[in-house]
Amino acid sequence: MRAADLPKATGAALSIAADLGLAADDAVVLQNSNKASLRLLPCDVLARVAPVQDGIAQFEIDVAQRLTEAGSPIAALDPRVEPRVYERTGYAVTFWTFHETVTGDEIAPADYADALHELHRAMRTIEVRTPHFTDRVAQAQHLVENRDLTPELAEADRQLLDSVLRRPVRGTDQLLHGEPHPGNVLKSKGGLLFIDLETCCRGPVEFDLAHAPEEVGERYPGVDRGLLKECRVLVLAMITTWRWDREDQLPDGRRLGMQWLAEIRAYEGWQSPGSAVGSG
Repeated sequence: MRAADLPKATGAALSIAADLGLAADDAVVLQNSNKASLRLLPCDVLARVAPVQDGIAQFEIDVAQRLTEAGSPIAALDPRVEPRVYERTGYAVTFWTFHETVTGDEIAPADYADALHELHRAMRTIEVRTPHFTDRVAQAQHLVENRDLTPELAEADRQLLDSVLRRPVRGTDQLLHGEPHPGNVLKSKGGLLFIDLETCCRGPVEFDLAHAPEEVGERYPGVDRGLLKECRVLVLAMITTWRWDREDQLPDGRRLGMQWLAEIRAYEGWQSPGSAVGSG
């Protein structure tokens, strides 16, 4: 969300919270990317705000309700208000339980793997209509193929990304989080919790593991190591492509895009046109 839109989005969340009987006099911005995450005080509720046209909020609510019933490790909706999407002044607002994060040591890879394994177990017990992970790959391919959308992407880099994104990745499909990277894991007093369920899709668990640190994949049971490596370079190509989107608003995104291009080339068996194959 653009910084200029944040005050209006915050006002919408505060106004709706007040109408619902929540004591909300102030808002602290916890995160601002495609949507804003706000801690409303003193009621201590987490409000997630996005433009109405994004149209993903109801999907996230539906998934969260089913996963909460299945006992999965996710940050649940706030029980004080009706679990639905609230709209005001062009913004969609949903309300979630706020969890105080535990500071200090990083998340232990074994704990991360256990929590993700438990999330996947719960996901196998619910039915929800979701896109396939290849739909997201296709979105990245569309950006790479359209130079008007990625005008600053060099031709050699464009060819490299295209070759990675076109590589078929096959595995056993199930419901996935879609982006269980460390930024979407809360270290709460009650244990690890996953947030941001808007990215849920279907695909092999290795696609989810590709978003987590490598040490997590090493501790996750039953992983296809070859498939995980393929998924890692695929995910790296996807997030690199987003950084070259002319509409990308991630701070320092272009530098990250350059860094990730170099990492793609470093994978054994991958090369940019005219270069030698790296040793991995």
